[in-house]
Amino acid sequence: MSLSSELWAANQDLAQACLEHPFIQGIAKGTLEQEKFAYYVGQDAFFLEAFARAYSIAAAKAPDWLGFTTFHTLADGVLAELQLHESYAAQWGVNLHSVTPAEATRRYTDFLLATAWGGDVGLTAAAMSPCMRLYAFLGEQLAHDGIPEHLYANWIRTYSSADFQPLAQQLETLIESYATATPLVHSTYRYAMFCEHEFFQSAWMPSQSF
Repeated sequence: MSLSSELWAANQDLAQACLEHPFIQGIAKGTLEQEKFAYYVGQDAFFLEAFARAYSIAAAKAPDWLGFTTFHTLADGVLAELQLHESYAAQWGVNLHSVTPAEATRRYTDFLLATAWGGDVGLTAAAMSPCMRLYAFLGEQLAHDGIPEHLYANWIRTYSSADFQPLAQQLETLIESYATATPLVHSTYRYAMFCEHEFFQSAWMPSQSF
């Protein structure tokens, strides 16, 4: 089993908890309160800006040209995702330039940027991979029986699309190239998965996030 597959398999409890979270189930059914999704859009845009920066830091530290170009390609994918958020923001009346990050958001972005600055590129790939793999998983699961036409159909289309899966796979190839199966890599991957669950919880009940 590859290291990326091993890491994903070891964290299926958190992946399932995210899938079953009422925020994600609300997206699946189209029943999520609009103000919760609008809040999520703003928080996710703040997160994605940090995600793109972490990719850029990792690219600068990559030991070879392949790693450099792959990290930059992934950063371009985040910029495309941010364009989607701009359209969401216009639709939902969210000002992406005045977002105050929630504690869960700031904790996640601080962790990613600290890992990118202080760790090697393998550890950074392990910290960033859960987000990509999880969203590909959620999109695939939510689209499994077809995508119903409701307010959140585009969200499901984006993360279940044939364009998104290769981005998750590209990041996992970086884990295979630069990371080793150390306790730190395992704990870093798991902490990122935990942060994903807390991110959804924060969007679901902002006043009760921690």
